Amino acid sequence: MQQPEAILLMGATATGKTELAVKLAEQFPVEIISVDSALIYKDMDIGTAKPDAELLQRAPHFLIDIINPSQRWSAWDFVKQATGLISEINARGNIPLLVGGTMMYFNALEQGLNNLPMADEAIRQQLNQQCEDEGLDSLYAELSSIDPPTAARLKATDPQRIMRALEVYRLSGRTMSEFLQQQQNRPAINFRRLILDVSERIELHQRIEQRFNVMLEQGFEQEVIELRQREDLNLTLPSMRCVGYRQMWMYLDGNYSYTEMVNKSVVATRQLAKRQLTWLRKYEDVKRVDYRGYSFSEVCQYVNL
Repeated sequence: MQQPEAILLMGATATGKTELAVKLAEQFPVEIISVDSALIYKDMDIGTAKPDAELLQRAPHFLIDIINPSQRWSAWDFVKQATGLISEINARGNIPLLVGGTMMYFNALEQGLNNLPMADEAIRQQLNQQCEDEGLDSLYAELSSIDPPTAARLKATDPQRIMRALEVYRLSGRTMSEFLQQQQNRPAINFRRLILDVSERIELHQRIEQRFNVMLEQGFEQEVIELRQREDLNLTLPSMRCVGYRQMWMYLDGNYSYTEMVNKSVVATRQLAKRQLTWLRKYEDVKRVDYRGYSFSEVCQYVNL
């Protein structure tokens, strides 16, 4: 059988990935798969810079609006869904175009994942309750005692990864570090990689600030007000830790002034962009074009469209 193929369009936040993807989809037989850990959530539209209905009508995206903010979604879930979609799109005679900035998802798709146990809601609830009763320090101390290598590479302030490591141990009796030493299962897909590069961060920082101001004008505060009124949502959930949402929630709780909320949101987004760019610099065998100005024909030629 012919090896499946896909195009990876990667870049930091606010570099115009969606615009380029839509342009490609309107002219060539490609289908877009979102690679974004925030766009998966329903009812989180403004703060995630989710493509609007008109744009999605022009260029449909897979893996957008697929779960509620109260639900959890992992890199394993993404890889399972994305690999299935890649096969389906190839079978239709089209090319999958995976677009986004969640580098962990791209890495998991390309490098494969170890066969970690799937999430268990009962154990996750136990860990959440333990965290509430005893504090995150207690969970981190427990992880340090059973799996020192994993504890050493995690921040003591990262509840999601600490609880996931403990969940894996409680489910399997094996540590996360043991699983990570296993051979990874890489999907047999031919990837062509395109990166929207950033040579000057000052301009990108300005774009990030401008985009957040536009979100505020579009009603981001009201969006979070409505999310905050839901009984199934709180700040411990991954959805509410998305950049901007946590800061707005804490402003509404009275922990920040409006100016502090804006500044902290912009700074957090810039830090996200910095982490994305650091990750992207590690890639080899890629085509890099400056996000501020590139030749569309050159892009098409590289991705063989």
